[in-house]
Amino acid sequence: MPRPVALITGPTSGIGAGYARRYARDGYRLVLVARDVERLQQLAGELEAEAGSVEILPADLAHAAGRDKVVERLCTGVQVLVNNAGFGTSGEFWTADPALLQAQLDVNVTAVMQLTRAALAPMLEAGAGTIINIASVAGLIPGRGSTYSASKAWVVSFSEGLAVGLQGTGVGVHAVCPGYVHTEFHTRAGIGAPKLPSFMWLEVDEVVSQSLADIARGTVVSIPGLHYQVIVTAGRMMPRPLMRAMTKRLGGGRGRT
Repeated sequence: MPRPVALITGPTSGIGAGYARRYARDGYRLVLVARDVERLQQLAGELEAEAGSVEILPADLAHAAGRDKVVERLCTGVQVLVNNAGFGTSGEFWTADPALLQAQLDVNVTAVMQLTRAALAPMLEAGAGTIINIASVAGLIPGRGSTYSASKAWVVSFSEGLAVGLQGTGVGVHAVCPGYVHTEFHTRAGIGAPKLPSFMWLEVDEVVSQSLADIARGTVVSIPGLHYQVIVTAGRMMPRPLMRAMTKRLGGGRGRT
């Protein structure tokens, strides 16, 4: 039988690379989507021995032409879609470049919507498929910045709504909400890595393993790390003004969009 196919956006570092390596080990053929052709080629070379074949698809998801390329590929059918590509930015909303804010929205939200829709038709026809949307604990806790947190809150709500609508079809949609993870995220966003106790930091492999275990159990919103599950649960029980005040006190809501 042919190997199943997993398409992963933003796989050249961090969590996306973790999913790429995991699916390669699990015997999937890979389709890797990113802007950086050199890093795509390097990763493909590393994974070909396990994945059998790795297709690279250079595309900038901040632009309609890039999203259209990936949509076209998804319409031919994949068994797994991991919408991982996304980014945050530093500074305050009112000083940020509007073009950069729009690019963030296009990558974090528009691409997730369009790629998910493209993947669904062949999955529904086959009666099977998995869509994993990488969100963030920031999307579940008020006051963690503005546009980035809002985009991740959209991803969570979008995934939950689709999961309800797709019940009984054999297709699953899941949102993964990591907390602090050792990746390039903070450096790329221009946000200094926060000084936190070591136990607050997760490793990429932890996030991937725990989220896939949750997905196998049918969990729609996966929050890797018991301590983050406790934080999110406590945050949901607190009045939102109190949660915002706590976020401000910890310094998490300033200097980032």
